[in-house]
Amino acid sequence: MNKRQTRSFAIGSTAVAALVFLGLTVDSHRQFPELTNADSITPAVTRGMDIWHANNCINCHTLFGEGAYYAPDLTKITQLRGAPYLKAFMKEPERFYDEQRHRRLMPNPDLEEGEIDDLIAFLDWVSNVDNQGWPPRPILVTGSSIPGTGLTIAQQDLSAGGQLPPGARPVSGSEDPIALGEALFRTASPACNACHSIAPGVNLAGPTLADLATRARQVIESPDYQGEADSVEAFIRESIVSPSAYLHPGAMYSTAGVSFMPTNYAEALSAEEIDQLVQYLASFK
Repeated sequence: MNKRQTRSFAIGSTAVAALVFLGLTVDSHRQFPELTNADSITPAVTRGMDIWHANNCINCHTLFGEGAYYAPDLTKITQLRGAPYLKAFMKEPERFYDEQRHRRLMPNPDLEEGEIDDLIAFLDWVSNVDNQGWPPRPILVTGSSIPGTGLTIAQQDLSAGGQLPPGARPVSGSEDPIALGEALFRTASPACNACHSIAPGVNLAGPTLADLATRARQVIESPDYQGEADSVEAFIRESIVSPSAYLHPGAMYSTAGVSFMPTNYAEALSAEEIDQLVQYLASFK
């Protein structure tokens, strides 16, 4: 290849690369409205964004992987925690975490009721943006360890496959209802393991499920129980579809007689899927 051919090749390849780049840029801008969920930007979302910036939330939290890494990434927080939980948390974060045990405590932002609603609207808009899987996983921050494992809660949640709780039998085969229930435990929307641990003594946003079957039987036999379940399986099903039928003791799990657990599982899951999830959770002896 002589000098003229080399020059022509360089100019031609540069021009082709520039055209490809421009084409991709134009296509990206074409998709921005849909990818960013722009049609859902309401005045409440805009006000919530202003509150987010005014309180410097990004100094501790991240959105889309951008920000500080002191506290959890909140990109998908409204898909992992319902509005009642988030509202109660923002009102009194000290109810949910202990500074001595967790080694950090979110300061109370002293927001008005309307400001909290706007901030949740902003975070909900963020959670529905098509971020194409970025960041690759939520950034979990905790100082609590799981007794007897040497793992932090974050490490246990992200470990490959996790561990079955004591008493739960190992399963294999995609047709086993307990195996299917275990898969739902990790993939339902919101995922059950986003709030519940299966490690004994490890309470997250929801209580541990390590010995659920035993505790369910005790609750049903208690004179204080006002629900309609008459078996462990019925109690677990009731807890999934009507979470406020029985309120687990602890101020961080409910407020004003309403559970923080999402109420959409009866619609989001089929009857068969709920049965599979019940069978999996009922194996937690």
